[in-house]
Amino acid sequence: MITRRTLMKTGAAVAATLAAPNLARAQPMTVRLGHAANEIHPGHIASLEFKKSLETLVPGAFDLQIFPNRQLGDDRQNVESCVAGTLEFCGGSGSTISIVTGQVALDAYQLPFLIRDYDHFARMALSPEGEAINESLMVGGILGLQTTDIGQRHFATVSKPVRTLADFAGLKTRIVPLELHKVIWETVGVNPVGLPYGEVYGALETGTIDACEINVSSMLGENLWEVAKHFTLTGHYPWHNVTCVNAAFFEGLSPELQEAVLTAGRESVIPTLEYTAKQDLDGRAELEAKGVEILQLEGLDQMKAKVAPIVEQWSGKSPLIADFVSVAQQPS
Repeated sequence: MITRRTLMKTGAAVAATLAAPNLARAQPMTVRLGHAANEIHPGHIASLEFKKSLETLVPGAFDLQIFPNRQLGDDRQNVESCVAGTLEFCGGSGSTISIVTGQVALDAYQLPFLIRDYDHFARMALSPEGEAINESLMVGGILGLQTTDIGQRHFATVSKPVRTLADFAGLKTRIVPLELHKVIWETVGVNPVGLPYGEVYGALETGTIDACEINVSSMLGENLWEVAKHFTLTGHYPWHNVTCVNAAFFEGLSPELQEAVLTAGRESVIPTLEYTAKQDLDGRAELEAKGVEILQLEGLDQMKAKVAPIVEQWSGKSPLIADFVSVAQQPS
């Protein structure tokens, strides 16, 4: 298996080739990247930044065609297509990728309150521990190239504003049907309901659910503000998006192109996070202008204390998670 570590040892030949942007190439290789996000969502920006970096590194090598807005399927369908090899690249939530591949290490990013802010996320995503998690996906048929935060998660409700920890009790709350999320939200006290992302608006509108844990980008991009009028800032965990490549396709590339794909993944992390951070802050004002009540949770420290044991519990599920947590918990 070829990974970042083995490629870094290929040395000067690959580096010299990448440094020759005008190198004559054959016809560009047409490849596709599918994801579920809309055009203003950081998940789409992640794919654009990846494409821009790839074209700079190896101009003319790839014709990377991006299909946003569920054009090729929902989040899970895009990931499954990439695993199957019918898509060369995909962007998908880390939670969905964990479900599809059965690899739990990506859960590390969503351990409650472990990741402190966007700068902290960047340090962890680009750390050896973050790269090891991306590489672990090869067992599931894909390789993670870029893990980025597409928005810290908060809590949106239709009719009942959440001001204190007690206000969570019993709320029918949409979650991704991931074991970690179920444990977190049962511990908080809500009634978790597993639903696909594309069904959230309708479920809020019809009263199938009372609430959802969500980020600003999705509140805006999916027009959830039309039905969810209360938005409580909790920042309980990031929503990590992973740009992936089919493992067999990647291993069939030349060392030069493999290195370019890996480098483009790393280079696209910071620009995407900068976009996400700005949208998160600016978007709160935009939500307020649309009539959404923005709330601070009273007793946030109580919520943190309640879910803190889950971090240690999940660290025992994988050495990769344990290593990630150990580094993440170090003082800045």
